[in-house]
Amino acid sequence: MKVSGLHKLGIAAGVAVLACVVLAGCSRGQKSAKANTPPPAVPVGVATVKQRDFPVYLTGLGSVLAFNTVSLKTRIDGQITEVNFQEGQDVKIGQLLIQIDPKPYDVALATAQANLQRDEAQLKYAQVQFERQKALYNSGVIAKQDLDTQEASLGQYQGTIAADKAAIDSAKLNLFYTRITSPINGRIGLRMVDIGNYVQAASTTPMVIITQLHPIAIDFTLPEDQLQVVRQRMKEGTLPVDVYSRDDQTKLSAGKLLTIDNQIDQTTGTAKFKAVFENPDNNLWPNQFVNVHLLLETRKDAITMPVAAVQRGPQGTYTYVVDSNNTVQLRPIQLAMTQGNTAVIASGLQPGERVVTDGQEKLQAGSRVTPQAPASQGAQSSKNAEGNGSQS
Repeated sequence: MKVSGLHKLGIAAGVAVLACVVLAGCSRGQKSAKANTPPPAVPVGVATVKQRDFPVYLTGLGSVLAFNTVSLKTRIDGQITEVNFQEGQDVKIGQLLIQIDPKPYDVALATAQANLQRDEAQLKYAQVQFERQKALYNSGVIAKQDLDTQEASLGQYQGTIAADKAAIDSAKLNLFYTRITSPINGRIGLRMVDIGNYVQAASTTPMVIITQLHPIAIDFTLPEDQLQVVRQRMKEGTLPVDVYSRDDQTKLSAGKLLTIDNQIDQTTGTAKFKAVFENPDNNLWPNQFVNVHLLLETRKDAITMPVAAVQRGPQGTYTYVVDSNNTVQLRPIQLAMTQGNTAVIASGLQPGERVVTDGQEKLQAGSRVTPQAPASQGAQSSKNAEGNGSQS
């Protein structure tokens, strides 16, 4: 009985060992199979390297200025009898805007003219008297002093005549000032006087303000480091300027660079520039804040790709290039510049090659990938070539 029990125990132990051996073999087989299975392809965003003409812009914040602004004030005292404009109206040079009561100045002109007539008669009489006194003096009838007295009287009347003529000119000028006309072509603002108001030349408040909107100007600033390159480009020709809305999405108008200020603002380290725009649609309004894009140059046949494809490491800049087998290779590149969402490549890539723009953190050289459209491709602005250009 004891021998039989030991025999059964030995058989059970043998079965257990055999089972462990079998299980161990299966486990090694599974591990070997897993080791031979290639890793799954990584989904990544991919873009194509392109060759095209690339515009290089300098951008800055600007403020719209009326090309001319006139604050109309009266040069005489008087009561307003006519207001010949509507607020917001476009006006022309010489157009009558405000009429001040001319009657007091008509009277002043008539008085000055009457005084001239009176004094001319007195001058004529004094002239006759002088000729008579001169004849008597030549005959020895009167003394030289009497002749000199009459000559002095004649000179006084001649001076009075000159003063009368000046008074007439002054009265005519005041009468002219009763008609307030537009000195420029522009747009009328909100009026500050009404019919019946009494205005005075000493008042500092304008009656109305006119702004010239065609053309219109924009002042904007750029870093002082960019001043010399802009000056050099200006010597080669006129530089185009585009202006965009405050969110930098909507193009409002196109114009040209007019001039550069004669000094640099030391507080901000910027130089001020002025551009001019025809503004045919009145998209630009005085004191409006805008984004200005100054076209500095256009690089012909530039090699470009999205900035998102640029990677930086201890050895410099590089990118992941996807080959025909959808395998990525690490490729060193040299950047010429970056602007907005676009990088201009100096060397390292050729047109038509594909680069990874999204998912690089999952990659290493030799990784298999599943190319997809870049996540941001549909959201990129149509003007992704614009923005502050940075040289590399």
